[in-house]
Amino acid sequence: MLRLFVTLNARLAHQPARTLLSVAGIALGVALGFGVQLVNHAAVDELAAAVRVAAGEADLQVRGGRSGFPEELYARVARLPGVAIAVPALELEVGMAGSQRTLRVLGVDALRAARLNPALVADDPARLARLLEPDTVFVSSAAAQAFKLERGSRLALVVGQQPVELEVAGVLSSSILPGQAALTDIATAQWRLARLGELNRIDIRLAPGADARQVEARIGTLLPAGVQLSSVAMAEQASGYPSRAYRVNLDVLALVALFTGGFLVFSAQTLEVARRRGEHALLRVLGLERRGVLRLVLAEAGALGIVGGLLGVALGYLFAGLALRYAGGDLGAGMFRGLAPRLVFEPAAAAVYVAIGVAVALAGAWLPAREAAASAPARALKAGDSVRLFETVASPWPGLALIALGGALSFAGPVDGVALFGYAAIACLLFGAIALMPWTVRRLLDRLPQPASPVGILALEQLRGSPGQAMVSLAAIVASFSLMVAMAIMVASFRQSVADWLDTVLPADLYFRSSQAGDAAYLEPEFVRAARALPGVARVDFLRSGRLLLDAARPPVALIARDLPSGDGSRTFPSVGERYQRRAGDPPAAWVSEAMVELYGWTPGRRVELPLAGSWREFIVVGVWRDYVRQHGAVLIDRKDYVGLTGDQRVNDGSIWLAPIASLAQTIAALRRLPDGAQLEISTPGEIRRNSLAIFDRSFAVTYAIEAVAVLVGLFGLSSSLGAIVLARRREFGMLRHLGMTRSAIGAMLAAEGGLLAALGAAAGLATGAAISLILIHVVDRQSFNWSMDLHTPWATLGALTAVLVLLAAATAWLSGREAMGAGPVRAVREDW
Repeated sequence: MLRLFVTLNARLAHQPARTLLSVAGIALGVALGFGVQLVNHAAVDELAAAVRVAAGEADLQVRGGRSGFPEELYARVARLPGVAIAVPALELEVGMAGSQRTLRVLGVDALRAARLNPALVADDPARLARLLEPDTVFVSSAAAQAFKLERGSRLALVVGQQPVELEVAGVLSSSILPGQAALTDIATAQWRLARLGELNRIDIRLAPGADARQVEARIGTLLPAGVQLSSVAMAEQASGYPSRAYRVNLDVLALVALFTGGFLVFSAQTLEVARRRGEHALLRVLGLERRGVLRLVLAEAGALGIVGGLLGVALGYLFAGLALRYAGGDLGAGMFRGLAPRLVFEPAAAAVYVAIGVAVALAGAWLPAREAAASAPARALKAGDSVRLFETVASPWPGLALIALGGALSFAGPVDGVALFGYAAIACLLFGAIALMPWTVRRLLDRLPQPASPVGILALEQLRGSPGQAMVSLAAIVASFSLMVAMAIMVASFRQSVADWLDTVLPADLYFRSSQAGDAAYLEPEFVRAARALPGVARVDFLRSGRLLLDAARPPVALIARDLPSGDGSRTFPSVGERYQRRAGDPPAAWVSEAMVELYGWTPGRRVELPLAGSWREFIVVGVWRDYVRQHGAVLIDRKDYVGLTGDQRVNDGSIWLAPIASLAQTIAALRRLPDGAQLEISTPGEIRRNSLAIFDRSFAVTYAIEAVAVLVGLFGLSSSLGAIVLARRREFGMLRHLGMTRSAIGAMLAAEGGLLAALGAAAGLATGAAISLILIHVVDRQSFNWSMDLHTPWATLGALTAVLVLLAAATAWLSGREAMGAGPVRAVREDW
């Protein structure tokens, strides 16, 4: 069998184009899947390493939100029975002066951390001594490279609106301090970052033989509101939670490209089966069993899968390296700021993706292999038998069953925060639509009116007489075009929904904020009073942002305390759903984002508790608003309530409504003249809108790229399948030439066939893609990112794509016909004599 396989497939060396096309389809799909896998693992491993290295040999961690907790908690925890070592820490994201970038600053008790994490400070006594000096930091190698730092240079940070400079005492390797980070003593961190008396983390190692549950219970009784206790393993897992949905979607998109690559194999194998029906029939006559023919075709597909898989793994590793270098671990989405992921080749993952490539190739060749094995030898040796290709695959019930199953799965909820059933529903719809095509096409073709021209009549009758061959082309068209349509509708809906949302949340004439992001940025109350007194200003609203840790296993929830002159948060953010009308005796009002409803069940009318200033404060949910920035939840309250409960009068952002006669330029200049005003970041609503949509487009750039590859592979499959139909009809073209039909007339007939097939496939692809887009919008995106969006169909884009598809199919069929008619008419029909 091996010798027979090698002998029969030696022609591949002389016909490299189709072979390379199939290999390229598998290789591209494997490359995208493996490359995305490597990038995702590199980013997540870097996040987990940052948690693990900082925690050292700790068993437990006490963590607080952005405001942290009083350092007295550390002393009380350290004295508990069963606690061997407790290390206080302050970890903040601090803005870099002269840049919009941030740096993770880790402040630890150097003497106590030496016992818990020797690699961090204790392996070098000189480093430990330098770390205890005031205003001294060690930076990671990634930070040194990113910010051009070296030993002896000055690290310029921004706290509030004031610059703070620290001396760089040395550079630490990535194994000691991962990511873009700086290490300093806890005293320096508290003093220079304006956090005196505050911590936000305590690393704990249990005493030998201590009962972990009892120690956790004792610690739990000491924790103030908003402070959580978790294991280090849970903290590592939570570090990658915010990006999980994004990473899962990238993996699925990469598998889509691999799936469409399977249709290239399907088309190529269909071409070979059609061209070699006589060869397979002769082998059957000579004694080869049906299973032998089946194994021969599958072996050829398996060989293509192995070559494509190995090539795809190499290309995927190259893609991952380039992506990490130029786009970062989030592939441009802006989720992993400050990380410097390292690319590590994963042999196990590579083997899995090679196996997936082989499996996809075998799946693509299964129907052609069955067709080759099932053909009767005597009939297959006759001319014209290829028109019976796949004529038995015409039952509508499998397709209808898959579509019904997909509809049912779309109503299932997420699995651990991942829309697994939503993805399964999409797969069922897609496979169901493809399986339904032979039955649907046969009935559509029978109902089409008879064309007036002889060329049109021949084209229609040819398709009616060989619906199985038409199915080959339509499968490739529906597979690629429906996915392209679904992604186009989803992205257009998302983008337009974001644009409409920005129009709602940006009602003011001017916006300003502290020049730096991170945990140390704020504007003082004196600035607030000065800004309210500016001439030409009709109204100024301020907000204070923070993070609340409600669940140790989930990312923090954003807290937005904003000036609400009307007392109605729905006028600030776009509200969705019903509202709760407050009653006498109700606690202060809170408006929550859709994510809070999905993740925590905070519906209108429910009384909830927020951890503010170390105490639980009761609020009542009065409405739900749409938020496209904070996918893990946000709570909006009136800043007057926030100041009254916490005493914190600092702010982060402000918005200005100008008086009718005020000048925008003069107001900006007046803001700059205020104390610390020179450091403000000031923008108009139009600038914020443009920048936000640019970030949106950049975050979806990798989505566009993967979708483009999938579509490209699908179009290759379309070209190959049309070639399969045309090149298998050399005898037919020879007979038509004998009857007086010209080359141009045959070319027009083929172009009409290709255009009609593409039009039918595009119609099916539009219907299937529209259904898939509804699942993407209302199921997958909702369950993955916890927000909703409105449906916006890009009619112009879809129309242009449909026209391009039809023209490409017609041109491909015409070009394939020119190749098929290369032989003379006598030679083309000689086998019929």
